[in-house]
Amino acid sequence: MEPRKPFEAIVQEHGPTVLRVCRAVLGPHDAEDGWSETFLSALQAYPELPAGANVEAWLVTIAHRKAIDLIRSRNRRAVPVEEPPEQHSRLGIPGDGQAELLDAVGQLPPKQRQAVAYHYLAGLPYKDIAAILGGTPEAARRAAADGVKALRTVLAAPLSTGVTP
Repeated sequence: MEPRKPFEAIVQEHGPTVLRVCRAVLGPHDAEDGWSETFLSALQAYPELPAGANVEAWLVTIAHRKAIDLIRSRNRRAVPVEEPPEQHSRLGIPGDGQAELLDAVGQLPPKQRQAVAYHYLAGLPYKDIAAILGGTPEAARRAAADGVKALRTVLAAPLSTGVTP
């Protein structure tokens, strides 16, 4: 049996994926909070994680639950008047000029947004996404396909209007 990796190695290995998922599900302002909450919970539960478990799926599941908690708490608090400046992180994809894509992902309905994030950003199979979101793998695949179709429509629109015959 292979010895358990130190938790720092888990953060190094899966931190960027979890941050991408948090950015897609929560948006850029709450993503780092979601990332921190995810790894704090993961640190506490890591000693109990069974050997051979899919660590990435486990972390995405925790991120999903923390995102739900953050969305619920965000809906209960006052809306800030001024936005803090966006801070770029060395983890994940911030600052790569993908703001338009992340904004479009943020406009998707929650199930589609989560299915797109978990499948296309985290690389989870539809079976694992179905376990996280509830439902069947086919429903998860349909939600991701509908989300990608909507993204193609939204992101292709500016290109078609900018071309003159």
